Amino acid sequence: MALVDLLKEAGRQLTICNACRYCEGYCAVFPALEMRRTFEKSDVVHLANLCHDCRGCYYACMYAPPHEFAVNLPEVLSAVRVETYREFGWPRVMSKLLGLGVTSTVVASVLGTLAVVGLVFAFGTPRELLETTTGPGSFYRVLPYLAMSLPFLALGGYVLAVMVGSGVAFWRGTGGRLGELVDRRAFVEAAGDALGLEYLKGGGDGCFYPLDTASHARRRWHGLVFWGFLAAFAATTIAAIMHNLLHITPPYPLWSPPVVLGTGGGLAMILGTAALIRLKWRSDERPADARMISKDYGFLVSLLLVNVTGMLTLALRESTLLGAILAVHLGTLVAFFLTMPYGKFVHFVYRYGALVRHRIESRGEVSPVGH
Repeated sequence: MALVDLLKEAGRQLTICNACRYCEGYCAVFPALEMRRTFEKSDVVHLANLCHDCRGCYYACMYAPPHEFAVNLPEVLSAVRVETYREFGWPRVMSKLLGLGVTSTVVASVLGTLAVVGLVFAFGTPRELLETTTGPGSFYRVLPYLAMSLPFLALGGYVLAVMVGSGVAFWRGTGGRLGELVDRRAFVEAAGDALGLEYLKGGGDGCFYPLDTASHARRRWHGLVFWGFLAAFAATTIAAIMHNLLHITPPYPLWSPPVVLGTGGGLAMILGTAALIRLKWRSDERPADARMISKDYGFLVSLLLVNVTGMLTLALRESTLLGAILAVHLGTLVAFFLTMPYGKFVHFVYRYGALVRHRIESRGEVSPVGH
């Protein structure tokens, strides 16, 4: 469906929902819906990214297919989110190449691993890929520190620039003004909503996921992945401080803060992503756009690969397999970084922006575009 037709269909369904309001109380979408009489493109994009896909409205809707009105709000809003990722991700060519879900994850992982092996042959010691390497600096005997860190610093800078630029474009595309980005109260309140996964509660009993029965399973597993990611990020930050400021060379002891936090975060993400993949495999596909389903799988598989190979790197760091598994782990990290601004990970930026805007609108300090 062309974007113009998709927006028209979304506007039609949102108008029916606004007139009915039977699902009021399920999520943040319906309070935001009530503030609007018409639905411009900016309104539809905002509401689509405010939707947390709890699916309560789909199973409760009296106008859902096979009714002639054919209201399937979760599906049409997920399709709009796909177009959001494509439109606000830049450059567009990268968005098309790296926004293909599982396909992008697999291809980027293979190419990333080959690139790492190429760096080993160019700057490192290729024989270390298949030899036992132990002691301080063992990782860097496979691939020197600068050859390992500089490409990731450059890649991280690129990803940060793209995600910030995409976030600003999304904010302006939903009718937001740049001056509103300094609203600290809205940012704090939206952070509370995000950290507490407030809108994965559905109407209070949880999401209707994977099927038509309310459950908090998705919220619990999503929370495990989220907090595991934060623990792993903290581990990486502490490791960087220990290496660059305290001049303590990795690999670090099992009881050290980077290893403890990294192991805990990694295991949490492995368990959480595996559980979410299982839930998605069992889920009803009717309330979702097929392209978004692929993006969901791509993101989960990418996280799973990064963490499984990370745990294997820890477990095998004193074996002959260290060099090989390190190269694969770094390759999956390359893939994760490359797909971040164009795959499902970027939903964090857009959804948080939508939560901030919803908080500002709820205070009545700014009028929605379609009010």
